[in-house]
Amino acid sequence: MVVETERLYLREMTDEDFHALYKVLADSDIMHHYPYAFDGNRVRNWIERNIERYRVFGFGLWAVCLKETGEMIGDCGLTMQLINGEIKPELGYHIRADKQRNGFAKEASIAVRDWTFNNTPFNVIYSYMKHTNEPSYKTAISYGCKQVGEYKDDTNEITKVFAITREEWANL
Repeated sequence: MVVETERLYLREMTDEDFHALYKVLADSDIMHHYPYAFDGNRVRNWIERNIERYRVFGFGLWAVCLKETGEMIGDCGLTMQLINGEIKPELGYHIRADKQRNGFAKEASIAVRDWTFNNTPFNVIYSYMKHTNEPSYKTAISYGCKQVGEYKDDTNEITKVFAITREEWANL
């Protein structure tokens, strides 16, 4: 599976992506809104979980790579997540610090959004994040979402929920 955009391609992760993904998920600035930055074992487990998701669901978080160089700069994709007590399809993204603020998260998210509505039966795609994670909710808005909820939880204190429906997507 490969999804291409103007500057990027998204592909399934492999074990060979460990070092590139470690630069993203172990960065305490990037993971500031998570309960923790990742160590090596968590990064390996992240890759393994996504490989399993590809096998079971046909999707997961994919490696985000620059077309120009092939370099992996983060991940973006669709996973099933527990959002306010319900399992829902969630579009998530992480981009390496030195590649942020270049529109890569938006570009990758639009590709995943389009792939999802073209290849799955889901009628709504969600993105959720800690209420203080302004860059993440700006990315959700940039790919067409609007805020549809907010709830208290033990991990994020307050979690914001954004969504786009299939109908809203069709009218973009």
